[in-house]
Amino acid sequence: MPSDFIVFGQPQLSDEEISEVVLTLKSNWIGTGPRVKKFEQLFAEYKTTKYAIALNSCTAGLHLSLLAAGIGPGDEVITTDMTFCATLNAVIHSGATPVLVDCFADTFNINPQELETKITSKTKAVIVVHFAGRMCDMDSIQSLCKKHGLILIEDCAHAIESEYHGKMSGTFGVFGAFSFYVTKNMTTGEGGMITTDNQEMADKIKILALHGMSKDAWNRFSDEGYKHYQVVAPGFKYNMMDIQAAMGIHQLKKLERHWIRRREIWEFYNRQLQDLPLTLPLDAEKKTKHAYHLYTPLLQLEHVRLTRDQLLQALCEKKIGAGVHYMALHRHLYYQKALGISAQQFPHAEFISDRTFSIPLSPYLSDDQIDYVAASLKKILLRSLRPSKAVC
Repeated sequence: MPSDFIVFGQPQLSDEEISEVVLTLKSNWIGTGPRVKKFEQLFAEYKTTKYAIALNSCTAGLHLSLLAAGIGPGDEVITTDMTFCATLNAVIHSGATPVLVDCFADTFNINPQELETKITSKTKAVIVVHFAGRMCDMDSIQSLCKKHGLILIEDCAHAIESEYHGKMSGTFGVFGAFSFYVTKNMTTGEGGMITTDNQEMADKIKILALHGMSKDAWNRFSDEGYKHYQVVAPGFKYNMMDIQAAMGIHQLKKLERHWIRRREIWEFYNRQLQDLPLTLPLDAEKKTKHAYHLYTPLLQLEHVRLTRDQLLQALCEKKIGAGVHYMALHRHLYYQKALGISAQQFPHAEFISDRTFSIPLSPYLSDDQIDYVAASLKKILLRSLRPSKAVC
């Protein structure tokens, strides 16, 4: 057993990020300033989009995307039941009515066929979530949005590096929302980014992200001279700081190298965890790039004498951090009451919710650590196998 706990989603930070943060602190400009602007430019170049707006979270990005698109009370927004609560909360905070759709059982991504059945005259937008780094069926989804005149928003919290048929995540819809939370494939501690090619939408988001002011703090207090601002909308405090962007600038440079290591770990788990009572994640589809953000097997409950939660506890006792991505939204009491939803409406998400778990997948991990994770999981599962039934 290792002496230290193997943390789930531990980031890999090095001297470059630390030095840049120190330089930022010494510059005495630690709020939204030149490093945020540089980070935005670099991210827009990486994504080949015209605009990238740095924010304090992906959640803020989803919220502001809806508001910038003019979506609010009386409108409906369709999204997946198999996602983190932030996706749904952003819709609720916009004032719109969320409509949830079941996912595919094997990819955990939204089912476009079911999505189409939920479109009404009130539907104004669709938020797709590229689960674990696997792109959704964007051909079908784009076609549906075009057919019905819907705003398409991509929740790319898991999918910074992902590509679909040669096109990068966050470039299919009007907006792409990205997360730089500490467990993500690149991190600024907390933080997010919105990408868009629409200048009007980009300008709205910039204003809404900082109190609705017409000029941000950097422009007001720079050496170009003082500039008065006007509050042109009741905005929010969603801006990113230079301290965060200082990390992001260097994390972005390492993204491809870290992706290669993530793929190596993913493939190692695939080899080591075969022939166990697990349904392993599907390989990446042809002509796509998987971000390998999460490794999410399903526990085959019919073959073992323990529950998924008991498995998580057993891993914890072996000093292995694990997670659940996710207990579907319909399982949460608040959404059951507020939206009037139940398990019967989402059979695939319900099935996944009881069986899914995530094991450590980070470029920070050593070969010894991932070997220990796989060996420990194998030992726990083999000890808990149900006796096989005799064949008559």
